[in-house]
Amino acid sequence: MREAVLDEPRMSLLPAFELPRITYRPRLTQRATADADALLTIVPEKAEDKLFAELAESERWRRLYAQPKPSTGSVRSSALGVAGATRAALGILRADATVFETLALAGRMLKEVAPSTPRHIVLAAPGQAGSGVALEALLSAALAQSFALPAFRTEAKARRIQQIDLIGTPRLDLKHVGASARGNNLARWLTALPPNMLDARGYRRSIGELARRAGLSLRWLDEATLKRLGANAFLAVAAGNAERTAGIAHLRYRPRRRRGAAPDIALIGKGILFDTGGTNLKPHRAMLDMHTDMSGSAVALATLIALAELDAPVAADAWLAITENRTGPSAYRPQDVVRAANGVTIQVIHTDAEGRMVLADTLALAGRTRPRLMLDFATLTGTCVYALTERMSGVFTNEPRLARKLVAAGATSGERVWDFPFDADYDSDLESKVADIMQCAPEAKGDHILAARFLSRFVPARTPWVHVDLSAAVRSGGLGHINTDVTGFGVRYALELILRQNVLGELERRD
Repeated sequence: MREAVLDEPRMSLLPAFELPRITYRPRLTQRATADADALLTIVPEKAEDKLFAELAESERWRRLYAQPKPSTGSVRSSALGVAGATRAALGILRADATVFETLALAGRMLKEVAPSTPRHIVLAAPGQAGSGVALEALLSAALAQSFALPAFRTEAKARRIQQIDLIGTPRLDLKHVGASARGNNLARWLTALPPNMLDARGYRRSIGELARRAGLSLRWLDEATLKRLGANAFLAVAAGNAERTAGIAHLRYRPRRRRGAAPDIALIGKGILFDTGGTNLKPHRAMLDMHTDMSGSAVALATLIALAELDAPVAADAWLAITENRTGPSAYRPQDVVRAANGVTIQVIHTDAEGRMVLADTLALAGRTRPRLMLDFATLTGTCVYALTERMSGVFTNEPRLARKLVAAGATSGERVWDFPFDADYDSDLESKVADIMQCAPEAKGDHILAARFLSRFVPARTPWVHVDLSAAVRSGGLGHINTDVTGFGVRYALELILRQNVLGELERRD
């Protein structure tokens, strides 16, 4: 009966995925300027006067640039003297700016013109054409700005960006930029959904709909299946739920001619749909936004869909650990001892350390498919936020040879990460007198490091593994080119790591 209810057709929880129409124009004419609602231009901090000749109403741009004295990172705006009073935003950037700084400037520029609710915008980066980083940053910011997060107000919705014109060269890889933007938008949308809408039943239904659209295979491991598989760490967390709807979603993407291939990469995501803290109940402020505790699963899911959209030559799986962490008479307790799917016994110390419990079994099950690399995403620890704030995320790996690639992917994607220590001597803080390992230490010191050491016990020996602690998943005011509190951090990073940094090739070269 429960399965029949689960499969009933209901209103989709998913957003529209259409991006604005994107076209190239060789130069910015007076006509093109007049047709647009907003024009955004990034110029160098030390811009030559002739650079502005490429822009319509060049004298107005020169004055906007010159007063006050140009300073990197600043944004200046004005209404151009054309029919329709096109809104203009000028961003100034030093020559050696990082990708993150460039994205952040682009985000501020989109925020500057947002109150005018433009439908048609023009983007240009004269003098920045060598690498295309500035133009790509503007486009990525525009694609993020064009997307509305879930809202349930009764008033009419605001207009969205529908047309984007790119001026000049170079030509961007629009397929990659578009897939990355759609992935980020999806991750933000799912993370922002209210918990009474994105419950386990709704999430499972949404995953199924997404899998059908993207041509992915999907297997749902329900609680009965997980019990047979010995996934008792996951089930301990799920025990407090009112309904038996928790489970692990296993999705598969295979490129053409590799339909039966073993996975090159397994993407694992923490999907705690609401986290009360369990028996160790969170206080009000700490619990208020705990519907976002599933963002790791949204990132893993959106990354897999983006790989499929790009026809990436990578065999990839996603494993999403989906449950709530509730309190009640059946909820798990401190000092419980449970046995995970790989046979490791765990002494429970704190029920609000539930993320590592559900990931333990998910990692163990994903490891049975023998992927060449395992990559997990999780809003796992508050200590990572205290260490980095919400501006970066933490990374950990059992393969030191990958550290350079991990940090480089953060720098070149603009989603910055910090590589934390992963030394084995930290394990002494997790030694248990009654089980193989403690879930966490009674003290909170270095919990992000200890959490990574704990998770490593559930990764098969000799399997390369990367853990991303998503301290940047939510940041007040946004981050980089994203102007919403929910950032979707991780999709852009993962695509950079897998496709452009070629982390799998790095493993192959070193084997």
